[in-house]
Amino acid sequence: MAKRSHNQTADPRIRVDLVHLRQFERHARAISFLPKQPARSALNGRHASRLRGRGLNFEELRNYQHGDDIRTIDWKVTARTGEPYVRVYTEERDRPALLLVDQRMSMFFGTVHNMKSVTAAEAAALAAWRLRMQGDRVGGIVFGDTHVAELPPRSGGLALNRFLSVLADANALLEPGLEVAKPHSLNQQLETTVRIAKTGMMILIFSDFHGVDDASEKMIRRLALHNDVLVFPITDPTGRDLPDHFRLVASDGRLQVDLDTAQDEVRMRLEDLFDRRIGRVLDWSRKYGVPVLPLTSAEETLPQMLSLFGARGRG
Repeated sequence: MAKRSHNQTADPRIRVDLVHLRQFERHARAISFLPKQPARSALNGRHASRLRGRGLNFEELRNYQHGDDIRTIDWKVTARTGEPYVRVYTEERDRPALLLVDQRMSMFFGTVHNMKSVTAAEAAALAAWRLRMQGDRVGGIVFGDTHVAELPPRSGGLALNRFLSVLADANALLEPGLEVAKPHSLNQQLETTVRIAKTGMMILIFSDFHGVDDASEKMIRRLALHNDVLVFPITDPTGRDLPDHFRLVASDGRLQVDLDTAQDEVRMRLEDLFDRRIGRVLDWSRKYGVPVLPLTSAEETLPQMLSLFGARGRG
């Protein structure tokens, strides 16, 4: 992946650099990805049982003591010895976390506050910092139209810094009119995730879900069977509610289209396309119990994340 200097001055609403992403460290303790959530967290209630947290390691068998949970009694050993024994478990010290961060040209769009690509990068950085603080191993798949960086989950500050650096590099590559012969798809990255995901991983996806289809849904369902999957769909309000008599010329670097919202048919088709894409993602919560945590590029990222995780007014 070609790199740009992280020191170049840029509007952080359009592009982020490594220094900017590192600044989210001081806010990360206000959120949590553990099963126990604050009362106001979007992960509380119906989603609480979906967060498995870290796994358990068998530690030892010992005699039952007053106050022990009877559910931990090993009935086979108890029957064999004639005395009650319990199985003792300790929580795993860490678990692998994989963050999929979309930095394709469809994300290089924003009309109110941020580019969607910036919102995704900032939210992923905050999540990565928090996962690292929890002691989890941090890795990721950061992908654009022309490049993919696959980072296996590892512990330690160096792994986190590598992830943030790769994320900043990918964000810096986004340019107006970038020509892409054969762009990478969301499904390609989901296929990679299915291939490398192991039971008990935490998988976080930050994307506008451009290109989502039935195949995408099948892979999300597979991932959610044995892992904690959190989905952060990122939208811009103009993606659906285009102003009246608004004319937009859009290009992917190869093809160009002229959209005139004064035409009812154009407006209705755009709204339908947006609703079907986001509606499909939102429905994963009902169908598969996958927590869906929407973010908008129309507002600052940090307050949204704090609110989603029940930490409003903190951080």
